[in-house]
Amino acid sequence: MTDRGELASWLRLTLVPGIGGEARRALLKACGGPQAIFEAGLPALSTIVDPALAERLLRHECAAEIEAALTWAAQPGNHLLTLADADYPQSLLSSDDPPLLLYAKGDTAILNRPMLAVVGSRNATAQGVRDAEAFAQALGNSGLTIVSGLALGIDAAAHRGALATAAGTVAVIGTGADRLYPAKNEALARAIAEKGVVLGEFPLGTPALASNFPRRNRIIAGLGLGCLVVEAALRSGSLITARLAAESGREVFAIPGSIHSPLSRGCHQLIRQGAKLVESAQDILEELRLEVPAAASSTGKGSPVRLNDEEEQVLAFLGHAPCALDTLSARSGLTPADLLAMLLPMELAGRVAQLPGGLFQRLH
Repeated sequence: MTDRGELASWLRLTLVPGIGGEARRALLKACGGPQAIFEAGLPALSTIVDPALAERLLRHECAAEIEAALTWAAQPGNHLLTLADADYPQSLLSSDDPPLLLYAKGDTAILNRPMLAVVGSRNATAQGVRDAEAFAQALGNSGLTIVSGLALGIDAAAHRGALATAAGTVAVIGTGADRLYPAKNEALARAIAEKGVVLGEFPLGTPALASNFPRRNRIIAGLGLGCLVVEAALRSGSLITARLAAESGREVFAIPGSIHSPLSRGCHQLIRQGAKLVESAQDILEELRLEVPAAASSTGKGSPVRLNDEEEQVLAFLGHAPCALDTLSARSGLTPADLLAMLLPMELAGRVAQLPGGLFQRLH
C-alpha cells in the first residue's frame, strides 16, 4: 500500500496540466519515483523534459486537489492505485500509455483477473442489447471479467450480463470518479461498484468531455485479453477501442449482422480487417484457449418462449433483417391489423422487437 506522502506525490505528478504520459514516465525512469522528481530541482528536471514543462511541474499549485483526492480515497470502497501498487492492473503495463494513477471504486482484486472488453453502439438495436447481455453472461460464467465503458446501449447491456455472474465487471469511465456519466446509468454504476470496479484516470470533478472518451477507450482495450464488438457504425468509438486492442496485441472479435443495418457495418469492416467472426461465446473462449464450462457453452438465457404455428410462420416471414409492417403483410398475406395483434404478444415474449421507423426485427 502506498503511504500518504508518496501517494500525494503521485497525485501531484498527474494533476499538473500539460504534461503527457510519455514525459511523466521519462521523469519516473530518470528519478526513480514521484517524490524524487519534486526533490530534484529545476536544473536536473530540465535535462529530462523541456525546461518549460519542468518549471510548470515544480510551480503548479494543486494542494487542494491532492487533499480532496486523499479524502476521497479514505472513504470505504475507494482506492487510488499507482503503478507501484500490487492491485494496479498488470495487463495495462503491456499497453501503450498506461495511466500512472487510477481512481477505483469497488473490489480492486478483480483488476488482475482475466478480462474481456465488450463494446458497441450507444444506439443499439434490441437484438444487439440481447446479444451483448447474453455473451457477457456466458463469458462471465466461464471466468472472464467483462470490461466496458458504462455507456448506454451495448456497454450497459454487457455490464448487466456480467453482473449476473461471479466474475463481475469493470466499468471504465471518462469522467472523475465522483461524477458518473451518463446519469441514466447511476444505479448500474452503484451495482458495479458493489460487485466489480468503477475505474478511471481523470481527476475528481472532471466533467464528461468528448475528448476524454477516446483516452478512456485505451484503458478498456488494455485491460482485456481481447475485445468483442457487438454493434458499431463505421464512425464509432467502439472501432477506436478495437484498433487500440489490436495495436496492443489483443484479439479482436466481432458479431456479424444484417447487411442492411448501419450498426453492422463497423463489425463487418473489422471482420474484413482480420477480426474473428463470432457466433457464440464458445468461439471466443476457444480462440483465447480458455476452458469452456458446460453450463456456459451457450449464449442463451434459457429456452425461448414457445409460439403457436401461426406465430412461427410470422417469424419465418419476418426473416433476420428489420422489416416494415407493409412488407411483412405482403409476405404473409395477413392484414397489418392482424399482424399488429400477433406482434404485440410476441414482443412481450421477447421474440420480436419494434424499431424506430415502424420496423420490426426478430430476436434470437
